[in-house]
Amino acid sequence: MNQMNPDGYTTADGRKIGPVLMEMKNITLRFGGVKAITDISFDIREGEIRAIIGPNGAGKSSMLNVISGFYVPQEGEVWFKGHRRGPMRPYQVARLGIARTFQNIALFDGMSVLDNIMTGRLTLMKSGLFSQAMWWGRAEREETGHREKVEKIIDFLEIQSIRKTPVGRLPYGLKKRVELARALAAEPRLLLLDEPMAGMNVEEKEDMCRFILDVNDEFGTTIALIEHDMGVVMDLSDRVVVMDYGKKIGDGTPEEVRNNPDVINAYLGVSHD
Repeated sequence: MNQMNPDGYTTADGRKIGPVLMEMKNITLRFGGVKAITDISFDIREGEIRAIIGPNGAGKSSMLNVISGFYVPQEGEVWFKGHRRGPMRPYQVARLGIARTFQNIALFDGMSVLDNIMTGRLTLMKSGLFSQAMWWGRAEREETGHREKVEKIIDFLEIQSIRKTPVGRLPYGLKKRVELARALAAEPRLLLLDEPMAGMNVEEKEDMCRFILDVNDEFGTTIALIEHDMGVVMDLSDRVVVMDYGKKIGDGTPEEVRNNPDVINAYLGVSHD
């Protein structure tokens, strides 16, 4: 690892990565008598792109659900910004500065692209329900400000031409981009991406890779992602944690992980859903 220390590290291309933002300490997650995750520890640092990879059934999605607060582990601790995080409701996690996309797209098909992205601003809205319904005074000014921020995200992700289109009419690749836009609308400090390239063709993958890198570079957003395309993972990530059968078998730079015998064996072995 290049220049690793408690305050961060410097990547091979000169990017500055900051101190630990989130830390998973000895996480164990069970469903009944089945262990989905067994005693896993790793951290996510400010400003980095951190990948979580592994064969099918390795426990990656379960780990992302622990990070997002959807699952509460039976053992271990989750620390965020230097504080231990207890059980939380989804809106509380969002207010902490954590947003995510999903493996199976979760958008409102009957609503326009603009309105879908606006839902990402809900936890940032401060005016009451009555004033929002009347749309006057503070509520009017607040919504105008939120719409301006959403329009900037629309421009950033190059989806101006579909801003008024119902999401249900869009092709799969554009739906993925809209879901990314909605997550960005929450202004997350930590963005979680669950298989952002799944089901995409080569051109769509190239576009999504570019946008992920731009989000990290221009917004300074820390990103943790699950992805099966190893070419994408190795090109995008600063560090990679590798899971297999719910256990951690590797953790380091893409080059370190690529040359790890345990990782090689896991990927050359038989898939275990």
